Amino acid sequence: MKNETYIKALLRQPTDRTPIWVMRQAGRYLPEYLEVRRQAGSFMNLCTSPELACEVTLQPLRRFPLDAAILFSDILTIPDAMGLGLYFVEGEGPRFEKVVTTASDVRQLKRPDISTSLAYVTDAVALIRKSLENEVPLIGFSGSPWTLATYMVEGGSSKNFAKAKGMIYSDPATAHRLLDTLADTVIDYLNAQIEAGAQAVQIFDTWGGALAPEMFAEFSLQYMGKIVDGLHRNYDGATIPVVLFAKGCNAHLEALADTGCDGLGLDWTITLGDARARVGNRVSLQGNLDPAILLTTPGVIKQQVGTTLASYGKGQGHVFNLGHGVTPDVDPENMHVLCESVRELSPAWH
Repeated sequence: MKNETYIKALLRQPTDRTPIWVMRQAGRYLPEYLEVRRQAGSFMNLCTSPELACEVTLQPLRRFPLDAAILFSDILTIPDAMGLGLYFVEGEGPRFEKVVTTASDVRQLKRPDISTSLAYVTDAVALIRKSLENEVPLIGFSGSPWTLATYMVEGGSSKNFAKAKGMIYSDPATAHRLLDTLADTVIDYLNAQIEAGAQAVQIFDTWGGALAPEMFAEFSLQYMGKIVDGLHRNYDGATIPVVLFAKGCNAHLEALADTGCDGLGLDWTITLGDARARVGNRVSLQGNLDPAILLTTPGVIKQQVGTTLASYGKGQGHVFNLGHGVTPDVDPENMHVLCESVRELSPAWH
């Protein structure tokens, strides 16, 4: 591979600069993405077409000096493959035709056959990997069991997770059965992405921060640990790094590192220096610029890049990223400033 900076940083190997990729680097802030989305007719059409998913995955790499590509897909492909009927409402987000609310609903869920029901994802991975021509690595991903479960139980997005939390408190056995089925499915799904060509994988626990500490340990953390244990960590002669991104979960960094993952993604509510002091050299750290900074000016962006790099400090093990995804109202020129600033300023820390 021509540019291995991202993989080396995740494995805490020496690099001559800090690599950068950003969550939602392919998306609504790019006019070329909006054009492909219009052609697709719907978000689901875009996700389920390997050719279109490949095209939008590659778009940001044509514009910006990024060190990794990430598969364009959605975390809710798994519950959709389980028969819940995913669709999107403009301005409101994802919805499901069926919800999972009872023990009977959970018992009826089946682990999907990835090779059939999610072949469009693995086909996209293979096509993207081929199209990248070994320029930069490709990242695959999945939602965490707890995050997937919240959508399945709530029927879509939620502000307070009352139904999902109600299940774990009032019927923990059913919740565990649901989460265990999801963990097994995520293992199948991510391993299929690795077999199709993904060179690193990330697990998004977007809503882990909604849980009380002891509930996080029981209903989210243990299932992410199960997934880490079940993945192809070495495949086709290469080490496959695994990153956990648990938003709002700074209280659990040590426990997340104890899963055996290679890297932790951080949101912007903790400094990299504090996180590094707590986890030491056990894992690499990814993050963690506030995405709102991309709505400011080139001077502010460059200054904040410098602050983020200085917070991590000298040495290997840092992957520069945002603390969450790029927002739709970002000027693409500011993404260019971000990438160039990391390339210019980071060598001094290596």
